[in-house]
Amino acid sequence: MLTLAAAVVAFQPGLNLSFEQASGQGPVGWRQVRYAGEAAFGYADTARTGRRSVLIRSDQGADASWSADFTVRPFSRYRLSAWVRTEAVEPIQGGRGALINLHGIEGAASQPVTGTQNWQRVSFEFDSGRRDAVRVNALFGGWGRAKGSAWFDDFSLEQLSTADPKLGVVVDASRRSEPISPYIYGQFIEHMGRCIYGGIWAEMLEDRKFLHAAGSTDSPWRFMGGGSMDTESPYVGSQTPRLPAGAELVQDQLELKAGMSYEGRVVLEGEGSVSITLEWEGGRSSTKILNMTGGWYKHPFELRAEKGGPARLVLRAEAPLRVGTVSLMPADNVSGFRPEVLKLLKELDSPVYRWPGGNFVSGYNWRDGIGDRDRRPPRRNPAWTGIESNDVGMHEFIELCRILETEPFIAVNTGLGTPEEAAAEVEYANAPADQGLGRLRALNGDAEPFRVKWWAVGNEMYGDWQLGHMPLADNVKKHRLTAELMKGKDPSVQLIGVGAVGNWSRTMLSEAADQMELISEHFYNQEAAGLLAHVSQPADTIRSIAAAHRQYRQQIPGLAARDIRIAMDEWNYWYGPHVYGELGTKYFLKDALGIAAGLHEFFRHSDIIFMANYAQTVNVIGAIKTTKTEAYMDTTGEVLKLYRQRFAEVPVAVEGEMGVLDVSAAVAKDGSRLTLGIVNGSMIAADLPVDIKGFSPAAGTRSWIITGPDPMATNEPGQPPAVTIQPWNARWEGGRLAIPPMSVVVVELRRG
Repeated sequence: MLTLAAAVVAFQPGLNLSFEQASGQGPVGWRQVRYAGEAAFGYADTARTGRRSVLIRSDQGADASWSADFTVRPFSRYRLSAWVRTEAVEPIQGGRGALINLHGIEGAASQPVTGTQNWQRVSFEFDSGRRDAVRVNALFGGWGRAKGSAWFDDFSLEQLSTADPKLGVVVDASRRSEPISPYIYGQFIEHMGRCIYGGIWAEMLEDRKFLHAAGSTDSPWRFMGGGSMDTESPYVGSQTPRLPAGAELVQDQLELKAGMSYEGRVVLEGEGSVSITLEWEGGRSSTKILNMTGGWYKHPFELRAEKGGPARLVLRAEAPLRVGTVSLMPADNVSGFRPEVLKLLKELDSPVYRWPGGNFVSGYNWRDGIGDRDRRPPRRNPAWTGIESNDVGMHEFIELCRILETEPFIAVNTGLGTPEEAAAEVEYANAPADQGLGRLRALNGDAEPFRVKWWAVGNEMYGDWQLGHMPLADNVKKHRLTAELMKGKDPSVQLIGVGAVGNWSRTMLSEAADQMELISEHFYNQEAAGLLAHVSQPADTIRSIAAAHRQYRQQIPGLAARDIRIAMDEWNYWYGPHVYGELGTKYFLKDALGIAAGLHEFFRHSDIIFMANYAQTVNVIGAIKTTKTEAYMDTTGEVLKLYRQRFAEVPVAVEGEMGVLDVSAAVAKDGSRLTLGIVNGSMIAADLPVDIKGFSPAAGTRSWIITGPDPMATNEPGQPPAVTIQPWNARWEGGRLAIPPMSVVVVELRRG
């Protein structure tokens, strides 16, 4: 039986029900929404009570509203009412008039008011169900348009009754679904923001190959004592700095770790000597003197920081010289990657990583990322902002996968790229060292084939934001040709076609299912009003996508036999300010709860969803966040780690009434343990009866919990984390579990 905690307030604090609270943007707490047509919004001096009401007016016809989010208590019945005044309101094009309603809830609307009427009270009743928030509209038009003027005032929400749901679940371990694919715990890294550069990769210097002219507003470098850019014969890219004797090339805003050694290299041309100095606060520094020998030469160096904190790198020319490239990394880097980030990536233990994009891949030439790292051309990021140094290419990505003991998943460029280029990429990755482009790979340092199994044939080609976007029919043709050429280079590769629920996925599956093993789907959820509504979004979206693909299997001849499953190879929340670089959003406890509920939904569709790749691992919208010297697990990463480490592999039946809870269960493949996952995405504590069938547990349990003091609890750099995995003493009394509010709980039972 579910026990409800103290009553939830009917409104969000300070909700402006009579529109008396004003700001420069209009009534506090309310926003203007235009669905169709042109409408004028405003305050009115006329009011039923007080001094103000809100107005919507349209001369030609509109569908529009003033909207606000109301907090409600789950499993309760309410009456919503307001007062409406109209002048010459005429419904057109199927509209209703002036009314109030709840957005997205069928039948939750008042009777409309039309014509010219003095203040009238309108109302309707509704059940909140699992909702803890509703979006209220002062609506003009409604499923069509209306003309005229309408005023709204004095909203009221009355709680009529509250249910005390008699909840309980039955877990039947004898009724098993298909095993959860380990690929459900996949990750995705894209060349954007601080995901790779400034995130996973250990390079400290920005624009180390001088895409931007030193001293320009876009460059992190500056000249002191003179200097210019040579565009006639650059070492790499389009320009190379030239320094006269006595001049300096400086980059500021570095961050040091006390006692750390730093490895660097600089490519120079000139005769004489040059000093490389790392300077930090207090006038302290570490210097290395290098002797130049004429032509371009790569000089390694090592510097040591006695003190941590802000620093700068200074290259001083004792004789005229040109600078090709400069690199600086902490000496504890692992094959160029940051060890503190690798540690957290290993905790996530993802079995597969998708790379290099994302939108990035549709403008990416994979050949830019092979060969001598200092000779790889710098580019502007083709899809996002910033510089693509090409320091991390296919070889580095494969090395990362080796370090993490994970599988690579590479997306090819079907935007601006050609089918032939995609096939060449497969050949380079997988051909033997004595065949074709396998020879070039071997010359570049990897004689053994990379044996990349998973390949995405493009990314989001349905979107007009995608470089090389094309109509669906053209994409089908390009997919088929690209797949044919890729399979021609390696018949064992597993190809993932671009999907998007609706006509795009349906057509791809109808016309190209014989040229793919999986089909991709992507989704990102925004912030929703109400904790439970926010938490429910990922699961609702996954359920909807799975349902669509089940319909395709029924409607498209032969598709069910081919068993083309879903690769949800981008999924996450995506909202809020970018505090960790480009698209670098902060996550909260409420997001962690939603990711856990999303995992539960993946488990329920283990027969049709084969892979999922959380986007985008580090910074950006990632599970891990970094500063220049530290890394820590964000709230969503804690959930991914908990389920990957603790949840069993074979889903079993869970039936009954769950109320505000989301309950999932699985047994180990060897039957030795049963795990329960319980998400409480509400402010309500729950006392949940659990009846277990088909499994005889031994005495005692192990359990873990993720929770926090409030839905907005977060993990901040330099602060103790507020949201972490903690051992939990599950109170299991008489087959009942006491589940705290705002929590993710995993309980493990061993077979007796």
